[in-house]
Amino acid sequence: MKLSTQILLAFTLIILLSVADSYTNYMMSKKVQLNSHFLARSEEIIRTSNKTHKAIIEMQSAFRGYLLTDDRVFLDSYFRGLKIVPLLVNEQNLRIGNDNSQRVIFDSINTLHHNWLHYSEKLIQARKQNPNSFNNFFENSLKKHIGKNINDEISKKFTRFDRIEYKRRKHHSEELLISLRHTRIFSLIFLTLTIIVGVSSTFYIMEITTKRISSMVSLAENISKGKFTSIEDTRNDELTALASSLNSMSGKLDKNIHELKNRNAELNKFAYVVSHDLKAPIRGIHNVITWIEEDLDGELSPELKRYLAIIPQKTRRMEALINGLLDYARLNIKVPPEHIDTNNLVHEIADSIVPRNFKLEIGHLPELFTERIKLEQVFANLISNAVKYTTREDAVIEISCRKYSHFYEFSVKDNGIGIAIEYHQKIFEIFQTLREQNEQESTGVGLAIVKKIIDDQQEHIIVISKVGEGTEFIFTWRNS
Repeated sequence: MKLSTQILLAFTLIILLSVADSYTNYMMSKKVQLNSHFLARSEEIIRTSNKTHKAIIEMQSAFRGYLLTDDRVFLDSYFRGLKIVPLLVNEQNLRIGNDNSQRVIFDSINTLHHNWLHYSEKLIQARKQNPNSFNNFFENSLKKHIGKNINDEISKKFTRFDRIEYKRRKHHSEELLISLRHTRIFSLIFLTLTIIVGVSSTFYIMEITTKRISSMVSLAENISKGKFTSIEDTRNDELTALASSLNSMSGKLDKNIHELKNRNAELNKFAYVVSHDLKAPIRGIHNVITWIEEDLDGELSPELKRYLAIIPQKTRRMEALINGLLDYARLNIKVPPEHIDTNNLVHEIADSIVPRNFKLEIGHLPELFTERIKLEQVFANLISNAVKYTTREDAVIEISCRKYSHFYEFSVKDNGIGIAIEYHQKIFEIFQTLREQNEQESTGVGLAIVKKIIDDQQEHIIVISKVGEGTEFIFTWRNS
């Protein structure tokens, strides 16, 4: 399975868990909302029931007070109840809605109340119109307990109505608590699952990618160090393609480097053979010219002597070029590093190259563990270059070093003729020289050798110079 597909599946699973969590919370919240709404409505129903029952009781008390005292002040509460009770009944009917069981009870309460109102109105009218008839009617009603029975029945209905409402309220309160508890439980479950899936998928993907990427990085480092190994990756994903590419690159580089080494070896052999074969004819030409000058000295015209004098100059230059080419070819030879006192090394080179009329200033140079032949060639060519291009009587060559955290920076400076800015890079190309080509000392190979050694060591070299103001070569060098 591809790595991108695995990541997609992990994210899809996390998203699905989040969606399920959101949906569950939504459904639970709806239940919580419904139960909360019912409890709020139930609170209003119970409150209205209590208000209605209280208003009816107040009417009944006012009615009894009027009957006992014949004081019409008691009827104020009675008539106020006639207005309030119908409003409360209508309000309660709206809150009850289509609940049949509650509506039946409340309708029966309303019917009983109307019966009591009919009974009470008869007594009030009788007391107003004819006290004798009132006494007879009241005694008959009292004996039959008509008012009391109605009031008792109304109280029973209210009690039953409230009991049912409280029972429902308790049920919905329990449902609300269950819904809240389930919401917390489901949220915790989905959160836990999301964290487990997220962390597990993250660690799994990190596990299968980190090791493989580390092995690929190691392979790349080995390739950079010239060790053309390979890695085994059996998974079929994007990293497998990368591993295959690295293996293919490593194999091709190994093959190409092997072929290049063989060709370099053949080229070195060819260079030695060619140099040996070329030097012999050059020496022969030089000897023939010498013989001609010795044997026919009196017969040669001045112009012919001048021409013959040019030939040895050219042959010596050719021999110098061949020697320079051999030195350039030898740079591929590897030698083990060793401890070197750079100060002694530079003094030895300067003693054999720098003329006595030059002023030589050598600063404190460090001890290095490196390839002696390469560092020796760099200093020899730079010092030789300074000698060649410094023709002043007060010639000065300064050699110094600065230490940095991971490398040393060497400087070889002279007060010679200097180099124009446009030639600062060109002088490092092979066979490029600032002197005339008929001068033996300048072959244009020395600085090319320096540049090749510096590049092979993965170091840096720069030139700071202006025409007539001397030249300074600055290069870096690390311990092996």
